[in-house]
Amino acid sequence: MVFPRMFRVKQRFEGPMLHDIPAAIRETMRGLHLQDKVKPGESVAVTAGSRGIANIDRITRAVVDELKALGLSPFIVPTMGSHGGATAEGQRKVLEHYGITEASMGCPVRSSMEVVQIGEVKGIPVFCDRNVWGADHIAVVARIKAHTDFQGEIESGLFKMMAIGLGKQRGAEHYHRAGHHYNYAEIFPLVGKTVLEKARILFGLGIAENAYEQTARVQALLPKDFEEGEKALLRDAKAWMARLPFDVLELLIVDEMGKNISGSGMDTNVIGRPFVQKVLDRPKVRRLFVRDVTPESEGNAVGVGMADMTTRRLVDKINYQAMHMNAITSGVPEGARVPMAFETDREAIQVALGMIGLTPPEQARIVRIKNTLHLAELDVSEPLLSEVKAHERLSLVTQPAPLVFDTQGNLPPF
Repeated sequence: MVFPRMFRVKQRFEGPMLHDIPAAIRETMRGLHLQDKVKPGESVAVTAGSRGIANIDRITRAVVDELKALGLSPFIVPTMGSHGGATAEGQRKVLEHYGITEASMGCPVRSSMEVVQIGEVKGIPVFCDRNVWGADHIAVVARIKAHTDFQGEIESGLFKMMAIGLGKQRGAEHYHRAGHHYNYAEIFPLVGKTVLEKARILFGLGIAENAYEQTARVQALLPKDFEEGEKALLRDAKAWMARLPFDVLELLIVDEMGKNISGSGMDTNVIGRPFVQKVLDRPKVRRLFVRDVTPESEGNAVGVGMADMTTRRLVDKINYQAMHMNAITSGVPEGARVPMAFETDREAIQVALGMIGLTPPEQARIVRIKNTLHLAELDVSEPLLSEVKAHERLSLVTQPAPLVFDTQGNLPPF
């Protein structure tokens, strides 16, 4: 089979970037005048999720330091639904991957899967992490971004953190089931509002990133401002979000997927393969090949079911207990389906290009990316060259050259 020649492209995005993150967090937190709402010595539970948020260790440490400056006693709680294998130790390890430890943060990390029921919405019990519920105050720290499964004015952010994050595995399972019965865009905000009413939320810190996976904005919000503040940050995050620059592809090659990249392993907004309640009209990807899973995922390859083919090396790394628990909790078994697995990248690509219809393989529109978070550089096939040259945000890094495989028949590192 003749493969098309490939070349590297750089994609230019618009969007701000924070240069001094601790200073920005101090400024926005101090603007809330929290000293008027607390007493020295009181405890504050600080949420920490499982997503690969840029600078999350620096952000979390800055929040902890500012709370200490108020004379408070902060502690960090893993807030990530069923991730980390739905175990306390597994969730602690997820945070360790991000540099969030007791030593690096200068405060305790209290990990537990125990919850207490604090209310009810639409007949659904609302849960809260037991350690968090026992604190004098709660600080909700979350990235605001487009969700992979649904669309709404509020998607992934503070409200989802209060629902799925604080609810742990037990809450996440209830809310996902309710989301299938109603819809996620309704259930997650309703659960979050119940937490706002019942729990002792001190403030929230919304984080928005630019397309280069850099911290673009941080905004501290009082509980009364959560809803409008999150809606505004989501509009910004969507405007800055990285996307593929092409609408139609015969083959998309994704070097790595993982829970630290997206809750669904690969961001559906990027690959154009929505799960559950999302509707996307672009990009249209005929065949999707995912090559590996990140070490940070610790074998949870949920979302691999969106791919048409994968490698034996990815499959051999799957922790089926963790992946199945994640799929069961979310109520999306499709995410845990394992596609055709091949011994080498060359074989997978040959099979993929043999299933693209009447388009000859050498004329296939192919894009290769590192993962769905890193889209500033892409490898692109020569049939897309004219579109690249005409695109105002794209520039060539290399000239078209034959696709290269190593002696084992695999692609070199991106």
